[in-house]
Amino acid sequence: MSRTVYVNGSYLPESEAKISVFDRGFLFADGVYEVTSVIQGKLIDNRRHLQRLGRSLDALEMHAPADIDEIERIQHELIRRNSLDEGLIYLQVTRGAADRDFSYPAQAEPSLVMFSQSKEILRNPLAATGIKVITVADIRWLRRDIKSIGLLAPCMAKMAAKKAGADDAWMVDGDRITEGSSNNAYIVDHEGNIVTRQLGHDILSGITRRAILELAAATGIDVQERPFTIDEAHAAREAFITSASTLVLPVVEIDGRTIGEGTPGPVAKRLRELYIEMAIQSSSS
Repeated sequence: MSRTVYVNGSYLPESEAKISVFDRGFLFADGVYEVTSVIQGKLIDNRRHLQRLGRSLDALEMHAPADIDEIERIQHELIRRNSLDEGLIYLQVTRGAADRDFSYPAQAEPSLVMFSQSKEILRNPLAATGIKVITVADIRWLRRDIKSIGLLAPCMAKMAAKKAGADDAWMVDGDRITEGSSNNAYIVDHEGNIVTRQLGHDILSGITRRAILELAAATGIDVQERPFTIDEAHAAREAFITSASTLVLPVVEIDGRTIGEGTPGPVAKRLRELYIEMAIQSSSS
């Protein structure tokens, strides 16, 4: 069956959903997005996602197409109309349609598109096996803290990983890891500390990242927010990634080098369990 999607005030079958060829998201990637996971029909940590959406819009001097409450109401309606039990709600805001010009148009109305995706999140088989990653040069722009829809560089990184027989890629600036192609990156050193790059313009302020670091602190795990090198990653006791669509996934191989015992480590497994427990208890119905 066709999904129901939302486009600028209308709920439509996906086959009928259209935007203007002059939309600046299409012409310039002039837009931002958010992805919220859905578990048991409930939005997970959604308010933080929508607050980050507001920060991205402000950074690009872009008007919001609706307030947070209205956006959340549309999300819930998409869950209901698509009978979504587990998966994702994607939302995208662009500056809107205007004749092609690099300068921001003064009168364009922002465009809002949303759709659902069914996806197995809780029983993701990769949580049991772990994933393999490669490292690639970080060729993205310098405002990675803005959740921009300009995602060609991450797509290229994903494809490089696929061609190398890996599951994902970690971006490298010099010899230091920034983040994954669509996730935040972490290692666990031999003292048991979690190490992950500090917030700033270099990485996205992950919503799942924030929750995981809060859980780590609550369980007595020390966290070091600093850049870490490729060599540190290769020598780590554990490694893992976080994102809204994957929650916590262990990394068992980096650049063909086995991490730890080559199986999901105890820190990553425990944090995944704790996050799932917290998400179900505190989710928005």
